[in-house]
Amino acid sequence: QVQLVESGGGLVQPGGSLRLSCAASGTIIRFYDMGWHRQAPGKQRELVAGITAEGNINYADSVKGRFTISRDNAKNTMYLEMNSLKPEDTAVYYCNGDILSVKGGITTRRESWGQGTQVTVSS
Repeated sequence: QVQLVESGGGLVQPGGSLRLSCAASGTIIRFYDMGWHRQAPGKQRELVAGITAEGNINYADSVKGRFTISRDNAKNTMYLEMNSLKPEDTAVYYCNGDILSVKGGITTRRESWGQGTQVTVSS
């Protein structure tokens, strides 16, 4: 079973930068669509950035020009580079992915979610 683990969150001042990582464990055969989502207190979870298996990328309007999603399939890791951070970017950030993996000779394709990492933008 694939596990996704986020890291890189923390406290940063407005205008600062952070780089989030999402590492996938397990025997990965292929990544399909993957993405970063966030959920602020009292708000619904929203898609921040997504990347397809073909490398097509989309961003929420609120982060365009400031955030960059990327992934390194060889390292089974996805990244979110966040620049010019604003207080309204404060949220728990989650990665998710549609992943094909194998365990015990059984091939499984399923969507997995990480546990989340807190990002706080405050002076």
